[in-house]
Amino acid sequence: MIRALWTSATGMEAQQTNLDVISNNIANVNTVGFKKSRANFEDLIYQNLRDPGVMSSTETRVPTGMQVGLGVKLSDISKTFSQGSLMKTDRPLDIAIQGKGFFKVELPGGGEAYTRAGNFQIDDQGYIVTPEGYRLSPNIQITAPETLISINISENGNVYAVRNEGGVQTTEELGQINLYNFINPPGLQAIGQNLFKQTD
Repeated sequence: MIRALWTSATGMEAQQTNLDVISNNIANVNTVGFKKSRANFEDLIYQNLRDPGVMSSTETRVPTGMQVGLGVKLSDISKTFSQGSLMKTDRPLDIAIQGKGFFKVELPGGGEAYTRAGNFQIDDQGYIVTPEGYRLSPNIQITAPETLISINISENGNVYAVRNEGGVQTTEELGQINLYNFINPPGLQAIGQNLFKQTD
């Protein structure tokens, strides 16, 4: 009876973790660039009561053994980096990644992080930044805002500024938005704010 209670307790603890993961997925259903998580489980050790093939009489052997499982444990919680649904926003700096890849941003203090959220904005110095103010890397700065008509981003990530200078419309290339790939994206460490850090 004690063994049954312990085995049941491991199942309840595992399902509590599963509910925590599912709840976080539901809470972030409208978060831009959010990647859902999935809890994976594995069975624990087994108590071996009888080996298969042991003699049951002088002439017969048992075809199967007797093993009692001792419960379940959480093996890992992995992010699913599959392609999400695209949404048109009519904002010039809202961009989406089709397929694999991450945008790189600069963190305060000189660190770097990666994101799939492409809802970028322009800060007070003209740099393209995340909603939290982290600059896109490599830096792309938009200068002379008084002549700026629009910003265009091509399918390959080139950023162009369309300007009106003395009644003449000109196009200036400001830089390129790069994508970064990883061999094992689920191995990235989520740090919040739709950001991930590279791990060993």
